[in-house]
Amino acid sequence: MNGFVRVRYAPSPTGFPHVGNIRTALFNWLFARHHGGSFIVRIEDTDVARTVPGATEAILDGLRWLGLDWDEGPEVGGKYGPYFQSQRRDKYHEAAQRLIAQGNAYTCYCSLERLNAMRKEQVRLKQPPGYDRLCRNLTSEERKAKEAAGIVPVVRFKTPLSGRTAFTDLIRGEVVFDNTTIDDFVLLKSDGYPTYHLANVVDDHLMAISHVLRAEEWLSSTPRHCLLYDALGYEKPIFAHLPMILGSDRSKLSKRHGAVSITEYREQGYMPETMVNFLALLGWSLDDKTEILSREELMANFSLERVSRTAAIFNLEKLNWMNGMYIRRLSPDDFTRRVLPFLDKGLSPQVKRPVSEEYVRQITPLIQERAKTLSEVPALTQFFFVDDLDYSTSDLIAKNMTAASTAQALEITRQRLDTLAEFTAESLEALLRPLAGELNLKASQLFTVLRTAVTGQTATPPLFQTMAVLGKERCLKRIDNSVVLH
Repeated sequence: MNGFVRVRYAPSPTGFPHVGNIRTALFNWLFARHHGGSFIVRIEDTDVARTVPGATEAILDGLRWLGLDWDEGPEVGGKYGPYFQSQRRDKYHEAAQRLIAQGNAYTCYCSLERLNAMRKEQVRLKQPPGYDRLCRNLTSEERKAKEAAGIVPVVRFKTPLSGRTAFTDLIRGEVVFDNTTIDDFVLLKSDGYPTYHLANVVDDHLMAISHVLRAEEWLSSTPRHCLLYDALGYEKPIFAHLPMILGSDRSKLSKRHGAVSITEYREQGYMPETMVNFLALLGWSLDDKTEILSREELMANFSLERVSRTAAIFNLEKLNWMNGMYIRRLSPDDFTRRVLPFLDKGLSPQVKRPVSEEYVRQITPLIQERAKTLSEVPALTQFFFVDDLDYSTSDLIAKNMTAASTAQALEITRQRLDTLAEFTAESLEALLRPLAGELNLKASQLFTVLRTAVTGQTATPPLFQTMAVLGKERCLKRIDNSVVLH
């Protein structure tokens, strides 16, 4: 297939790109890159009423963030353009008129009120929903009369009333539908815009798409498309319908499962490397044990043979674990660079902006092992930046200690720290471990008291390294403030 693979990602800008949508884009991109083919982006913006402002930009930004570069499409161009369906209406009208002339389609003048009443009656009689073909056999005189009355028709496909439509799916094998289950579906709407059925068939043909990799929800529409390909004399592409993605409770994936738009994942501090790896494993696997795969490994190994037929389960805990793994793989400089925007956005308003990159570079190695998302970093590091700490006196008193013994320990510790010439992690440890014994305290007791006094938290990065970054002056001042509490 090398060189002959042409796949497309064809989102509709009726919303911001969600997990399932982007997983489809990724599988198409990996398939194209694995086979040395082309990945095309086409914006299917024919549903004018439901188009969301900014959605197209969000879709393209999401692809760029994930590193899913496209060979043809918006901003890139290509010989098969334009790549917005709203700019290709003449091609759909031409196809629709050809189908009418051939006897494969017809104009339908039924009002929305009639269609709604028809569907209600079908529901009442427990009949399968579908158009009742009232306009299928109108005479030319009847059609002229309808148009003379000012009725703007839709164009419907004239589905064969018998027989079967079959196609081979690379994931599901042979798929067969009885034509009696397919109604006379709409090709052109009354506003002149095409339906998905007509537009995607025409465009996939004109853009020389070799493989259509799309979500399982489109499986039942594929016989319609096969009928259209045949009626138009087009060669069919190869189909592959990707498994659904379900929530952890095996219900339809939604926000309550943690699934949000790709834009929100970015804002929440998930990294693009993580998202590519995680999404690739939603319905595909290298084997039964490998979880962490680089982009290069995914491209080298991706195949439709290893795509599952069964639904994939979206697991937010696994995503968090994986993001933490990727964070720990970053170099200190790279981690610093990535957290800076989150610190600027997430730290307390009292912190001076912009934060010092040099100072942040001292902090990030202390928390890199603990962070699961980049957005957690402001909360983990806030005490490094603010002047005033907020904690209760009870937090300051370690187990089996009293307010008096805590105050005494802090006063003596402060005196000893004041004498230190070098305020390094090594010198602090050399001073404080023996001091705990002198005070008849366990090291854990003294360190708990000191940690709360200098950070305002009971759980922090390693104490000595933390104090070294905070610096002598700030640590002494915070101990002074804590002693005042008593």
